Amino acid sequence: MNGAKIIFKKELRRIFQDKKMIFSLFILPGIIIIGMYSLIGVMIHQMVDDIKKHESIVYIQNMPKEYESFVKASGFLENAKVTFLTKEISAKDYEEMILEESIDLLVSFEDSFHNTIASYEKSGDTIPKVTLYYNTAAKYSQEAESKFRSMILEPLQQQLLTNRLGNLEILQVFQIADKVIVDEDKQNGQFLAMLLPYMITFMLFVGAMSLGVDAITGEKERGTMAKLLLTPIKRSEIVLGKLSSLAVLSSISAVVYAISMIIAMPMMAGDISSEGGALSVRFEVTQILALLIIMIIMVYLYVGLVALVSTFAKTAKEASSYISPLYIIIIVAGMLTMYQGGLEKPLYQYAIPVYGNSLAIQNIMTNELTLAQFCISSFSTLVLAILVTIAIAKAFNSEKIMFNA
Repeated sequence: MNGAKIIFKKELRRIFQDKKMIFSLFILPGIIIIGMYSLIGVMIHQMVDDIKKHESIVYIQNMPKEYESFVKASGFLENAKVTFLTKEISAKDYEEMILEESIDLLVSFEDSFHNTIASYEKSGDTIPKVTLYYNTAAKYSQEAESKFRSMILEPLQQQLLTNRLGNLEILQVFQIADKVIVDEDKQNGQFLAMLLPYMITFMLFVGAMSLGVDAITGEKERGTMAKLLLTPIKRSEIVLGKLSSLAVLSSISAVVYAISMIIAMPMMAGDISSEGGALSVRFEVTQILALLIIMIIMVYLYVGLVALVSTFAKTAKEASSYISPLYIIIIVAGMLTMYQGGLEKPLYQYAIPVYGNSLAIQNIMTNELTLAQFCISSFSTLVLAILVTIAIAKAFNSEKIMFNA
């Protein structure tokens, strides 16, 4: 095992003595993630704020004079430029303007709207109509329609019903009261559970890929691998030393990514929130340990897969092309958990490497991970990683493979 220790120290020394490598692997990713998510949150907040501050351009046709005071009292006119059309128009004349976003909303009342409502007596009598013309692809138009509906049409409908019936309580058979019972940690964790498993799965592989290709194929290209194989150190120890060092380095890189995500996503959520509240998630010690163990096992598998491919490749470019299909599979496996919803997954799905680990991480975020799920996802991945390690050791013992004969 002394040989493995020598290789392990050699690989760590090669990375940590290079300041540029330290910055690019462990510092720059955190800066990028925190900066990127903070920027997204600020941009979304600015977009929402811009919609709220926008003065809606609204045209209203044939609105009865009886409703003018109601509209003024609604508060809708405070942030809208309203033009009342008294003459008959064709809606088609304004549809193009709505598509071009030169106006946001056209409201058209039927002729004799108020008189038709007032003359209603029995079932079958005419019910007048209000038509709203707006553009669902335009944010200002959608906002204008929503505000007009909620601030004017719905309250007006209630008032007219009150005038007709005298007491709306006769239409109310019973009341509905809401009593919300929620685990706040689980609710907040669901926000992280949607993205964090995919991001961790993806980022762990990126770290292993960037380090693994250079550590094996890179050394073959530089000729240092041939010299290393001729030393008295056993080849199995070389494999163990390289894989363990790569796993440590990839884990550090993944931890940087994960911490950056946990810091950045609540910052983004705080910017998006209308109340400016920050996302708060508390993790138990057992959750942190479970997440750490799963990440370490996944790193071991990823490092092994990248190393196995790199062992058979003759150049770094060739290794990168061979790794691309693995890269796509990892991304897809991680993304699948984003759209799984809250359905209970059968235990056998946790035995699928990568996908099962992503499910386990998702359950950690919502504090729903069971011991069986943790053990199955970890054990199956560990078994595959060990098999990959054995395959690498056999490849290292092949002169044809290692010397590109």
